[in-house]
Amino acid sequence: MTVTAETLTLPDHPFIPEMVRQTRAFDSYGVNDGLTPAELLQPYVVTKEQRREIPVIGDPDEELIARLKAYYSAMAMRVEADCGKMASPMFSITHEGFGRVIISVGKLLVVDRSLRDVHRFGFESLEKMCSDADKIINSALALVEAHPDAAAA
Repeated sequence: MTVTAETLTLPDHPFIPEMVRQTRAFDSYGVNDGLTPAELLQPYVVTKEQRREIPVIGDPDEELIARLKAYYSAMAMRVEADCGKMASPMFSITHEGFGRVIISVGKLLVVDRSLRDVHRFGFESLEKMCSDADKIINSALALVEAHPDAAAA
């Protein structure tokens, strides 16, 4: 079953508005200006059937990389909003879809993720995206609380 913007329901979660803001921010040419939030977030949902159709080996396109960056940037903004200190995401992704993303708060690395198979990036649902982001954000906030001196540096 393919998820469309009409069938997609937006969860009432603080991560969703930030995802919309970040996705719009990465749209430098304004291509998606007329889209609703559901239409904007629909590409983040990849069902099992859709994932099976994606080849195991493939190169990510620029739109997919922008979605990936928007996802981690939204996490950084949520960390920043919750801890009150600036959180900076940094990305290194090869043309083959491998790389790393880190989010730092001060001199403290609060997120360090290796990326593989980026061309298959997506979530079963927006609820799953929010729950995955919550786990990463809560882990990052716990690190900031555990190491306040490094986070303030």
